[in-house]
Amino acid sequence: MENKPDVTLRLSADSPEDIRTAGELLRAGGLVALPTETVYGLAADALNPVAVSRIFTAKGRPSDNPLIVHIADLAELGTLCAAVPDAAVLLAARFWPGPLTLVLPRRDLVPGAVTAGLPTVAVRLPASQAARAVIQAAGTPLAAPSANRSGTPSPTTAAHVWHDLNGRVDAIVDGGPCAVGIESTILDLSGDKPRLLRPGGVTQAELEEPLGPVEVDPAVLGPLSPENAPRAPGMKYRHYAPRAPVYLLRGPSGAAAVWVRNHAQPGAAVLCFDGERALFEGVTRVSYGPENDPSSLALNLFDALRRLDRPDVTVIYARCPEGDGLYEAVRNRLGKAAGFRQVTVAGYR
Repeated sequence: MENKPDVTLRLSADSPEDIRTAGELLRAGGLVALPTETVYGLAADALNPVAVSRIFTAKGRPSDNPLIVHIADLAELGTLCAAVPDAAVLLAARFWPGPLTLVLPRRDLVPGAVTAGLPTVAVRLPASQAARAVIQAAGTPLAAPSANRSGTPSPTTAAHVWHDLNGRVDAIVDGGPCAVGIESTILDLSGDKPRLLRPGGVTQAELEEPLGPVEVDPAVLGPLSPENAPRAPGMKYRHYAPRAPVYLLRGPSGAAAVWVRNHAQPGAAVLCFDGERALFEGVTRVSYGPENDPSSLALNLFDALRRLDRPDVTVIYARCPEGDGLYEAVRNRLGKAAGFRQVTVAGYR
């Protein structure tokens, strides 16, 4: 199959014929963007190194950034992983299908291109029926990072994928808007202790309820040092970001608004909570949900960042939610988008 298709096909998740077409393209070594409950993924046959290499080319993704393998049935976990500890079985029974990725020792049949040469593989069973239908139609596990150009905000609609990858992939399966809106939680179970590598739709508290204490990798809270290899997607490189630089804007609403009025230059924009729009009148502003509703913030975050990805926007000040649980995942994505740069105003706790 050619490295770049002449035309990207538009397929529907509601059409059995289109699902079969997607499966045929994947079996032939093609690239198909498909919906999941988290974000849209760019899928290729995970056991075909040539097909997997096309993912990196289409996205402009660094080759040392590992991929997540998506399966349609729990039985496939043992074919990909050399060891499946009791903790993995327990978590799979509780959270799969769902937005949880498990990192486990890999079998030799998993290509090094998928794992970036690591001895582990990241696996998840998505909740999206459309995603599982495409995997089943392909008849193989699918490697699928987010279906966007590397580093940009992740896609939560087929239109986002079309904007980023039209002409660079073979087909896009339209399954409507994603239900969660941010990528899966990634938990490393390959070591002595469970380690959270990326927060997501399954929270740390939910993981600790059956497992006990879960360590949090430093890359969740700050940048990964350049000499360290990423152990999971989203750990090392600038991610989720529009072209304009992003700064976290932390502190009380009123104080944040005063700071923007006093410091914002032409071209500044604010990503704010719904209840703050009036406070930031006078600058470009896009809201992404109520401050007290983390599910809405997660669902709308990437679309809001895309709406601010405009030539007239030269800097973005992003209001950052506080709190535990899903708030941590939203904060992580904003931190990655900002390179963990932030402005702290008076009254920030």
